[in-house]
Amino acid sequence: MTESLPPLPPDVADLLRAVDAPPRLVAHLALVHEAAEEIADFCAREGLAFDREAVRYGAATHDIGKVLHPGELSGPGSLHEAAGHRLLLSHGVPEHLARFARSHASWGGPGVTVEELLVSLADKAWKNKRVQDLEDRVVDLLAAGGRERWEAFLALDDLLTRIGEDAPRRLAVQAAHPVRTG
Repeated sequence: MTESLPPLPPDVADLLRAVDAPPRLVAHLALVHEAAEEIADFCAREGLAFDREAVRYGAATHDIGKVLHPGELSGPGSLHEAAGHRLLLSHGVPEHLARFARSHASWGGPGVTVEELLVSLADKAWKNKRVQDLEDRVVDLLAAGGRERWEAFLALDDLLTRIGEDAPRRLAVQAAHPVRTG
C-alpha cells in the first residue's frame, strides 16, 4: 500500500490534474510543499516577513514544467524551469506565483525574493540536501530581524536537520509513484 501524500492546495491539485501530471511529479510537489510548510512555520515564528501563500503555491508548482520534460523526473535537466513558467502563465497563474517554476534553481542571482529563497530551500531540504550558500542567505534574512547571526544559524540548522531526518521516508514515498501516467 502506498503511503498517502500530504495535501496540496486545491487549486494546485486541480491544475495538476488538468495538465495530466505524472504521479511521481505530484508526489514530489506534495513532499516539497510539506517541507515548505515546516520552513514557513519556522520563519513566521522567527518574525520573517514573507508572502506565505506565494511560498505554498511556489513549492507546490515549482517543477510543473516536468510535465513537458518528463525525462527530468528521473534524470537531470533544467528545461522544465522555463517551460513550467510558461505553462503556469498559460493557465492563468499570475507572474508573482508562476515565477517559482523558473527561479527555484537560480536562487543565487540578484533580485531573488525571500519567497524564492524559501521555495528553493524546501526543494533541497525535503531530501536532506544541504546547500551552504542558500542556507547562509536565509540565515542573513533571519538575523536581519534582530537575532544574533549565530542564533539564527543554529535555529535554521536544527530545523533543516529535523526535516532531513525524514528524508528517507519522503524519498521512498516519491519512488513508490510511477514516473508516467496511466
